[in-house]
Amino acid sequence: MEFLLGLVHLVLFFWALISIWGSRAAGLNKLLWTLVVFVFPLIGLIVWFFLGPKKP
Repeated sequence: MEFLLGLVHLVLFFWALISIWGSRAAGLNKLLWTLVVFVFPLIGLIVWFFLGPKKP
């Protein structure tokens, strides 16, 4: 069970990084979002999902 949760978290982590660097955000904002996701993995993912730039 722990393996499955870890795998889901890893997939979501990489999705967030790809989403951050593919977003319309400015370069510094991308760097800051990346740091948030690295430093606070679970909370960073949730915050990015709700507050990150939306695609048009």
